[in-house]
Amino acid sequence: MSTRKQRRAAARADTEGFGPTRAGWVPHAWPGAHGGFTLWGEVLLTGIMITLAALPLVTAPAAAAAGVRHLTRYLRGEASPWAEFWNDVRAGALGGAAVALVTAVIATVLVVDIQLAGTGLLPGATLIAVIGWLGITALAVVFMAAVGQWDPHGGWRNAALRGLAQLRGDLGGAAYLASTAGFVGVATWALPALLVPALGCAALAIVAIPARPRKGDPESLA
Repeated sequence: MSTRKQRRAAARADTEGFGPTRAGWVPHAWPGAHGGFTLWGEVLLTGIMITLAALPLVTAPAAAAAGVRHLTRYLRGEASPWAEFWNDVRAGALGGAAVALVTAVIATVLVVDIQLAGTGLLPGATLIAVIGWLGITALAVVFMAAVGQWDPHGGWRNAALRGLAQLRGDLGGAAYLASTAGFVGVATWALPALLVPALGCAALAIVAIPARPRKGDPESLA
């Protein structure tokens, strides 16, 4: 019995990245991904921190990027103090304000088009509504891709360019990001308070989608 327990403990240690481990152990690239309930708690806490940092609204891109970077550090088993989260928020706030403004203007135009189409007063109202919703989805996907690529040294312009390159090279990932945006929207529509955990889940998805298991990719979260 004790031997079986020891083998199970060693297997868990191999997966989660702490000792003692079995002979020939190779550290997992994402040890924090196997934290179970601990990971879920970190995701929820990240959602709370993103919400707090995004309350001024113009800081929403910086807050989201800081949450993604925090979860990346956590999943990689690196030091992830919340002081680093706030450092990232401050570093990304200025450029992020411009991103927030541009995103808000485009989203407002699309929402107005959808509302006008809903009145039935415009010719081709159905087509306009469909284009509007597709536009909002595309905007959300590009926003999340850019958030996932941001770092304090590259800035937001480089993050947007890298995000677009990521989407072009991974159409499946773009579809997953679109599903993530839909999840956040539906959860918030069903119960506004669910926005907080949904934001944490979205941050996790932004980290996990590019790192998902793919052929020839040893750095996946699997």
